[in-house]
Amino acid sequence: MSRDDFRLREPPWVIGSQKETMEWIEATYPSKKEKKKRKTKNDYLRNLHIKFDFDVKRNEIKPKDFFSKIIRRKLIEEDFNLFQVSEFILRGLAKAKFRGIAKIYVDRKILYKHTGRKSDLRKTIQDIDEYSLEISNGRSIEITAILDDVATIAKIKINKTHKIKEHSVEIQIKGRIKAEIYHTFLNYLKEKISLKDVN
Repeated sequence: MSRDDFRLREPPWVIGSQKETMEWIEATYPSKKEKKKRKTKNDYLRNLHIKFDFDVKRNEIKPKDFFSKIIRRKLIEEDFNLFQVSEFILRGLAKAKFRGIAKIYVDRKILYKHTGRKSDLRKTIQDIDEYSLEISNGRSIEITAILDDVATIAKIKINKTHKIKEHSVEIQIKGRIKAEIYHTFLNYLKEKISLKDVN
């Protein structure tokens, strides 16, 4: 046996070019400059449309009128508390740095409209307790929330009764939002509410 038979094999990245080796090292052990670049990089998402259902009991509502029977329009009623869900979504918006609520509609009737210049979402969450009975007895709620800058607006629609192909919650964020903030909001909802079919 010769001495060369006991030589250790070099890892595959050493055999490659020097550029490939440095790229591998930077990816595995980033330098302080690379870490700073990653932190300062802001990824923005634009014009999001999020839809999801809850993992709750569903009841199919049979059509009552003649027209609905002909077109076979099937409705579903989900068994959840509208007030609790709307409160969780408002708290999620507060975590996502939304600062104000412009309007709240329950069954297409205006329940809350902010009139002042400066709006505080956390105070609105506390104030909304006085409307808990109206919201809990309602079939749908629409909330319009504003991010720090007026350019980004979120419209949230929550329906207890909806068509079979539609979702119980639709959130439209018009404008741009940081990806990190969006994921904070979505993770909060997944943690607090049992979600299903998030799109």
